[in-house]
Amino acid sequence: MSKKKKRATSQRKNEITKGIFTVLEKEPSKSFNYKQIASKMGITDTRDRNALIKRLGQLKATDRILEVERGKFKKKPTLHTYYTGKVDLTTSGNAYIITEHFEDDIFVPYNKLNKALHGDMVEIFLRPRRNGKKPEGEISKVLERRKSSYVGIVDKQKTFAFVRPTDPKMYTDIFIPLDKLKKAKDGDKVVVALGNWPDDAESPYGEVLEILGKPGEHNTEIHSILAEYGLPHEFPYEVEQFAKTLDTSIKESEIAKRRDMRDVLTFTIDPKDAKDFDDALSFQKLENGNYEIGIHIADVSHYVQPDTVLEDEAYERATSVYLVDRVVPMLPEVLSNLACSLRPNEEKYTFSAIFEMDENAKLINQWFGRTAINSNERFAYEEAQHVIETKQAKIPREISIREDAYTISNEVVDAILTFDKLAKIMRKQRMDAGAISFDKIEVRFNLNAKNEPEGVYFKESKDANKLIEEFMLLANRKVAEFIGKQKKTFVYRIHDEPDEEKLMALNGVISRFGHSINLRDKKSLNSSLNQLLRDVKGKKEQNLVDTLTIRSMSKAIYTTENIGHYGLGFEYYTHFTSPIRRYPDVMVHRLLQHYLDGGKPPKDTLYEDKCKHSSDMELLAANAERDSIKYMQIKFMEDHRDQKFLGVISGVTEWGIYVEIIENKCEGMVRIRDIKDDYYVFDERNFAIVGERTKRMYQLGDEVYVMVKETDLIKRHLDFSLVGRKK
Repeated sequence: MSKKKKRATSQRKNEITKGIFTVLEKEPSKSFNYKQIASKMGITDTRDRNALIKRLGQLKATDRILEVERGKFKKKPTLHTYYTGKVDLTTSGNAYIITEHFEDDIFVPYNKLNKALHGDMVEIFLRPRRNGKKPEGEISKVLERRKSSYVGIVDKQKTFAFVRPTDPKMYTDIFIPLDKLKKAKDGDKVVVALGNWPDDAESPYGEVLEILGKPGEHNTEIHSILAEYGLPHEFPYEVEQFAKTLDTSIKESEIAKRRDMRDVLTFTIDPKDAKDFDDALSFQKLENGNYEIGIHIADVSHYVQPDTVLEDEAYERATSVYLVDRVVPMLPEVLSNLACSLRPNEEKYTFSAIFEMDENAKLINQWFGRTAINSNERFAYEEAQHVIETKQAKIPREISIREDAYTISNEVVDAILTFDKLAKIMRKQRMDAGAISFDKIEVRFNLNAKNEPEGVYFKESKDANKLIEEFMLLANRKVAEFIGKQKKTFVYRIHDEPDEEKLMALNGVISRFGHSINLRDKKSLNSSLNQLLRDVKGKKEQNLVDTLTIRSMSKAIYTTENIGHYGLGFEYYTHFTSPIRRYPDVMVHRLLQHYLDGGKPPKDTLYEDKCKHSSDMELLAANAERDSIKYMQIKFMEDHRDQKFLGVISGVTEWGIYVEIIENKCEGMVRIRDIKDDYYVFDERNFAIVGERTKRMYQLGDEVYVMVKETDLIKRHLDFSLVGRKK
């Protein structure tokens, strides 16, 4: 299936919608059947005619057109033609409405918002267009609120209170009657439910749902980040209790239904501070000289059954959230850290992908199904890396996750080295086939007992990390391929081709650093992207270029419609390997077992809705994770106010320049108004600000010295003062 099919289908649907309204609005007093509309639109083929019939039904069902008699449609008589769209509020208070009806977004001034908030779905009508102006409209009705609650700070008066939301795109306070305050005190940070907004009221009414604590305190701010995205920080009582009643004992009667692999050499490789181990590798040499490699994944679906409170909670969360100082798990601890965690020397139920491979990583046979394992060892990445680098069995004390140095068996050393050899072959094959290698720098913090940052370090992906990555990719790809080629309903992880405009913009930015990408064709693009990512490694601009390159890519999502995975270069791809922390993997396990048992494909609509929810929750979790890193960076910089730092200009706007400190990747803003040696103006074309008198230029990529000017943990702002340019 073409990787552009989904985009093309959506585009055709928009064209048909526009065509229908064009026909009906041209002769608003007449009614037309689908054949007449098809004729006027020039539609002749069966597929487009069926799409037209389906769209007419949808427009009628949503009350956007009238069916005056069976099969005959007419424009809805109104003073205005109404459209639906999503509100994108700007920091100035005005908004743009994103709608499928128009290529350009519709501008809505602040005084025409009609109580709509950022992200809301609204009904809008167009105002007469002024010469040369973009379309402008007025919101007539809020159809659906994006958010039902906000985080804010209580401003308590004698007879009432307001909550001032911390969300910069929330332009109004929320009025709270005293009986709805829930004992919140003046200045407390709270979560407030958005209530009624009467026509004659300046602010909406609300009710305090939760008191988070005093602004600026660590737990208050971390819980605020979760609450801002509607993410929970604890499990409901009934879910915890239900999880505790599960029978998590391992039974021989259940093992008898599975492939018993308890006697096969098996181990896990994870971060040293990991608590949930959802994947393990097994290894054995076959008599024919090939290797049997098992990729064993925690069998979460054995415990999390449909139509239970545990299932409902896992679905709602859809993902674990990894903040700087904690993990907010998808499953209660009794499962995530105990029953489902593949801990050493404990029998576990697993779902496995088992491959026979030769010494050149060629796949000979594959098998998928439920298994039972008993992991022999647990290693940290650093320990496995030591084995790969030294080929020695002794793990020294300084990297050991045990109390002291220890020695592993030669059998385990041989397994790790063989895995490494095969992984390197598979990785090379992927790269040669056009995969893109994103090894973005990940910022990590050394935290003390009070969760205060004492230092910053960068997570580096080495051979041991890549070893695990390659075998997880293999399992994910082969499971997806196994079902995908049977054309059955399934959950895919897809990644569309990048947008050409974004790639051209990326080229413009990276040219400032002497780099470029080749947009001639897919092969040239992928090759030049990989070369770019290699060229910037270890350079001052690496984090900026890595970030911009990732932003130029499409967003990977879950769906039942497979178009392949562009970044990995796979025709089929899914997520099978992390069901402890991702709900889509649970769906994949269930569907795979259903088909292995000979079941018929279910309707894809049910799974498509769940895929959409999982993709949305993944995005919220990623935003929360990013905000927690930003929060911790600001907290770290609070203690370095008197220090001068060398940074690189990572962004330029009309109100200032963003500077990323090279040694710790903390990013803050130097505001134009704070640069006193000249009056600076924004030069958008050259990604620069330029002094009117001196013509001094500060440009994207320039190295400058900065000092901390102001830190705001509550708003998560970091401001720098500019010391000067690096000479």
